[in-house]
Amino acid sequence: MAEYLLAEVLGRQPKQVRRLLVRTSVLERVNGELADLLTGGSGGGRILRELEQANAFVVALDTQRSWFHYHTLFADLLQLELLDTTPHDELARLHGAAAAWFAEHGFPVEAVRHAQVAQDWCLATRVLSDHWFGLVLDGRAATADELLAGFPAGVIAADAELTALLAARQLDQGSFAEAERNLQLAAAGAASVPAERRGHLQVALAMLRLNLARLRGDVAVVVEEARRLLEQDGNLAAAQLGLGEELRAVALLGIGTTELWTARFDEAERHLEQARALAHRIGRPYLEFSSLVFRAIAEAIRSSARAVEPSTQAIELAGRHGWTDDPLAAGAYMALGAALTGQGRLEEAEPWIERAERTVGEEAQPASGLSLLYVRAELELARGRDQDALAALRAGERLTERLVAPHPLATRLRALLLRTLVRMGATERAEQVLAELDDNERETAEMRATVAALRLAQDDPRAAALALEPVLDGSVSVTRRPSLSEAFVLEATARDALGDPDAAVRALERALDIAEPDGAVLPFLLHPVPVLLERHPRHRTAHASLISELLDLLGGASRSSSPPAELLSPREPLSESETRVLRYLPTDLSAREIADELFLSWHTVKTHIRHLYAKLGTHTRHETVERARALGLLAPSPHRLAS
Repeated sequence: MAEYLLAEVLGRQPKQVRRLLVRTSVLERVNGELADLLTGGSGGGRILRELEQANAFVVALDTQRSWFHYHTLFADLLQLELLDTTPHDELARLHGAAAAWFAEHGFPVEAVRHAQVAQDWCLATRVLSDHWFGLVLDGRAATADELLAGFPAGVIAADAELTALLAARQLDQGSFAEAERNLQLAAAGAASVPAERRGHLQVALAMLRLNLARLRGDVAVVVEEARRLLEQDGNLAAAQLGLGEELRAVALLGIGTTELWTARFDEAERHLEQARALAHRIGRPYLEFSSLVFRAIAEAIRSSARAVEPSTQAIELAGRHGWTDDPLAAGAYMALGAALTGQGRLEEAEPWIERAERTVGEEAQPASGLSLLYVRAELELARGRDQDALAALRAGERLTERLVAPHPLATRLRALLLRTLVRMGATERAEQVLAELDDNERETAEMRATVAALRLAQDDPRAAALALEPVLDGSVSVTRRPSLSEAFVLEATARDALGDPDAAVRALERALDIAEPDGAVLPFLLHPVPVLLERHPRHRTAHASLISELLDLLGGASRSSSPPAELLSPREPLSESETRVLRYLPTDLSAREIADELFLSWHTVKTHIRHLYAKLGTHTRHETVERARALGLLAPSPHRLAS
């Protein structure tokens, strides 16, 4: 095949065409202007169109036939020919010319890659620094990381701008100490940066310090850095970076997420919604996606029902843009899983929680890992798997040690851990831990409910009711509606044990009042009271239907409904081209290899895959294959046939 391509395809071309093919083989894609630049000739666009029309292993990438690429095998042979016939310094010149052209025409990724091959570190640094945050805001953080990895360590260490980007990469990896150290080094080296670029560096450092503070839950620093970003000089530098109004959205997002973790939910919701609306207006879908994810998390803490919409919107947006494996998507999966768990829809919740666990590692984001472990523990407790819940909560305890600033979820997690110990009969251990808490934590609504659960387990309902009193009369602040419902369930249990059935009925009715609007039944699963529910007078309740559902749940029935309609057939019929691509998805071939097999461009194959995700209602390649098999669009799995 190689001999044929060299002799029959390349060898038969006129000298001008051979020169064009060989010299432009350094490019992943080429147009007429680039071809003329690298050959020093003219008419490159016409030659490429003629080659494509003649099926000479040249493929058009767009309908206008302005961009082209070469078949993979043909391109490899052309590059070998180039290496054999071209001096090394001439190769560097070709890559340098391509880098300059891509930089000038707004193609930063290709510009950096060619500049790195040419070892033009100044150009590569300038382009990557100017476009790093734009790539991240477009959901292409992995690409930005890959480009940074293309610099030698010595080049990064000697350049303040690259050192700042290294800190950004370390933040994403959860290496906070290393990130902070490199931020300090970058700030110290700012004087060595050309004067016209120092504003860029200061904006970059402010954005990174804000992100570090947000991840650590340091409210004061987040607010300080957000204000710094919104200063006039910062706005000017941000505009030069191509950020413009994105800066305000980033600042609003940073403030909103920090308010979320410090339980200032109303302020968080307002700022996150402002960030989402601004991101949507300026066409920054990744910023909109980020805002939706954190809003979903905020809603999941307060209301099961209200969390479903923003989490679903975030998941749909991730599917449209190929962000389903982005670590941030784990927050949306987790929020939806938490909402479904809160509503007692445990079978539906578990796949979303599992997806969140697959998407983000605990070590990368301590706050996210902590939240995820908490949600997993609630699910396991609702199922009666106390040992599994305890394992998740112990892992969460270890994660709290990595948080620099106090995290509000830490108290909730500790309270849930103690209640799990009580459920498992370890009352002495729970008593010991409670005694070691400081007064502020012991007085929270979560800890008072924990004390009540402990006293009930110790057959002291009067002490349980006494512990709950400040929660029920409003003396102790309750930010989560489920926490208040839980307190009333425990109060009903205590009053019933004290021989006061009327007070027990009133408390149970208040718990049902709170649970009904959201369908938030989790408190009844964590503290089962089937006898009280059976006895609850039907003529004195507005929640007869909910009581019936709760009794079914406590009896082992599932609230999961029949499979959604979208699982029974594709949302839209698949086109012939999409079906051809679908048949390759069960293989180990990459998108680029599938493109080569079908003689399509990589971009076309990626588009077809995105359409398949949308039409089949899936988010990953594996899911798409499984859904297609279930619908009869592919042959059944060999494993299923074997079984």
